[in-house]
Amino acid sequence: MAVAERRHYNAPMSKSRRVSETPATQFLRRHGVAFGEHPYEYVDHGGTAESARQLGVDEHHVVKTLVMEDEHAKPLIVLMHGDRTVSTKNLARQIGAKRVEPCKPDVASRHSGYLIGGTSPFGTKKALPVYVESTILELERIWLNGGRRGFLVSIAPKVVTDLLQAKPVQCAIDE
Repeated sequence: MAVAERRHYNAPMSKSRRVSETPATQFLRRHGVAFGEHPYEYVDHGGTAESARQLGVDEHHVVKTLVMEDEHAKPLIVLMHGDRTVSTKNLARQIGAKRVEPCKPDVASRHSGYLIGGTSPFGTKKALPVYVESTILELERIWLNGGRRGFLVSIAPKVVTDLLQAKPVQCAIDE
């Protein structure tokens, strides 16, 4: 079983501050996944641009976890590059839905068990289908939310397909 790596690159918080467990980190540890922990100062509406800036990481490698739903209000998760948006039309076409749209924040929190700005694809309240922009899988390492605002974990992208059975899709558009 791999041991989680603890790295705090350019983290503005004191080095003695320990990041407490989240459902996401518990899930990763339970499955023996090696991951880096990266706390940063959460900024309302700062998004991936702010976390990437604080951590000194390319925003393209920071992955957003988006909770969406189809025309039947069935929830799903989409993993997207931080510097891209989701073409909901392309996504719907690829997953066999008539329509896909983002969930309202309270609905997304109910499905995932996480607050908006702190949503991780790991350790969700309900098992949700996960779709990943295929070009994310070409990266060496990705940074995504670790289950709380102001906290990212870095992992090999293969983890999302291995553990979450994430299905690759092509639905990215430039922001």
